[in-house]
Amino acid sequence: MASLTSIERVVLAAQRSGITITPVTMPSSTRTAGEAAAACGCELGQIVKSLIFRGRETARPYLLLVSGANRVDEARTALAIGEALERPDGRWVRETTGFAIGGIPPFGHDCDMRVFLDADLQAYDTVWAAAGTPNAVFQIGVDDLINAAAPKIIPLKLQE
Repeated sequence: MASLTSIERVVLAAQRSGITITPVTMPSSTRTAGEAAAACGCELGQIVKSLIFRGRETARPYLLLVSGANRVDEARTALAIGEALERPDGRWVRETTGFAIGGIPPFGHDCDMRVFLDADLQAYDTVWAAAGTPNAVFQIGVDDLINAAAPKIIPLKLQE
């Protein structure tokens, strides 16, 4: 049996949570939140940035689902998680999650990890997230996202 593509793995993970998603492959990159918002025709805040961090002491992966309009307050997030965070390189992210940076979905990873959702995403009924590749996205209701990703909801936004 052939192995599943990245997009198929994300669709299957959604189905396991009882959710149907329809990934859309865009003609141009959706790697950044700005590119994704332009391609999807939505507000920047409706883009879910799926960011992987690594625990400095444990080397555990952490997934932060962040509104595209926000920058992560790493110090405040580390306090909520309970350990200092570091940004891993792309190779570690791919080996750990099974996805490349720029296409990391909110669920369907190769490993179990704690997930944290930016409380600001709850301001929207629907959001857009990466579907496993740098140019594939899908729209999902915020309640469905929370159901599928099972995150702890915390404020992640950098305070200005």
